[in-house]
Amino acid sequence: MKILLIFFTFSLISGAVRCVRVTGYSGGSLLVRSGIPWHKDNAKYMRKLQSTTIIYYRNHDLWINDGRFTLFCNNYGNLMIYIRDLITQDAGTYRIGVYGKWFIDMTLTVKEDSCCNVSKKLMLESGETATFSCEYSKNHINDPKIIFKEGKDSIEKTIYSTSKKKKERFSVSDDRHNKLMTVRITAVTPDDGGVYLCGVWIKRHSYSIINTVHLHIIDKYKVGVSRATGHSGGRMMIKCEHPQHKTKPKYICKESDGCSERNNPGVQDEWMENGDVSLYDDTRAGVLMVFFRELKAADAGTYRCGVNVSHYTESFTELQLDVRDDAKYPKTKTESVHLGEEVNITCQISEEHKVHFCKEDDDHICQNISTSAVTEMSPSSERNEERVFTVSISNVSVRDAGVYWCGAETRDTHLTFISLTTKIQLNLF
Repeated sequence: MKILLIFFTFSLISGAVRCVRVTGYSGGSLLVRSGIPWHKDNAKYMRKLQSTTIIYYRNHDLWINDGRFTLFCNNYGNLMIYIRDLITQDAGTYRIGVYGKWFIDMTLTVKEDSCCNVSKKLMLESGETATFSCEYSKNHINDPKIIFKEGKDSIEKTIYSTSKKKKERFSVSDDRHNKLMTVRITAVTPDDGGVYLCGVWIKRHSYSIINTVHLHIIDKYKVGVSRATGHSGGRMMIKCEHPQHKTKPKYICKESDGCSERNNPGVQDEWMENGDVSLYDDTRAGVLMVFFRELKAADAGTYRCGVNVSHYTESFTELQLDVRDDAKYPKTKTESVHLGEEVNITCQISEEHKVHFCKEDDDHICQNISTSAVTEMSPSSERNEERVFTVSISNVSVRDAGVYWCGAETRDTHLTFISLTTKIQLNLF
């Protein structure tokens, strides 16, 4: 994307017409300072003379947008005109104004120019150094260079220019022989994510943007790699905690495919199926629950369990999932009981972790049962590394029939793993 920024300054008398001429390039964009005070309490309008109205008497404190056309307030309180993705049909005369105050007539010429129409994407982890190069036309070898960053309601935020003092972490080098401007940002933070515009300073208040760079920052939790072990044919629940980003959309992806396919529920606070995995984005607790309904060897690998903090920033925890093919697991057993009686279900887990006992629902998702009484029993031998525990369900009713699972629950920083290894079918007489 190529943007031509044209700035001009003039004084306006209330109600007077000021005519200006600007030039943009097909496929690029145009940014113009009108010289009109914004006046946040007054409606704004923009229409093409002898044609249609684009923005019809709308009001906003900072930003008014309609498709490719935007009016916004800059840092100096003036009205800015921004037109994206110019086409030849955009040529003509426009009237832009603040209702009851001032307006201008702007004549736009759209030219064809194939130079420097480049857009790049750069993805880095927090703390790394961002480096990107922007190529410019030979006509701008001697022109000063400048870097803009798009803000939420503005694109006038200057990051670097030859006329201003350099910022501590930002540097720009100019290779005039190869016509390359190289930008370097050290120790990037999540706040550095966003859209950067590489430009050349052509005139006193005129800038030509030659390249656009989309910088994405990944904020990895510094806790190392968490490890979990499941068994082929069993079940696995992974809970990823993001308490500081409760309502932000969450995802899980596999690093072996470059995290190109990110699985997310799509709907918050509701279980959703995604292939052989069920997902639940709990916005109250800030937790993404990932349930593997039947583990396979192909499920093993390194995953990212993350959250999209913003369009250009994300945070994630890295986890390693091992899947063992052990004939000992999963175990399958059947229990039968009369209505109203008590049933005792025994399970074994191979490691000393917290016991987890749950019942499958109609979607084959197994969640914890808090009403059951869990009693741990002593091992039969000192050499026996397995722990045996008993779950007692008293006064059994029809709703208690179904499939149960038991297994081990382990917790790591930001993560909880539940490996279910024993399947119990409870039948009623």
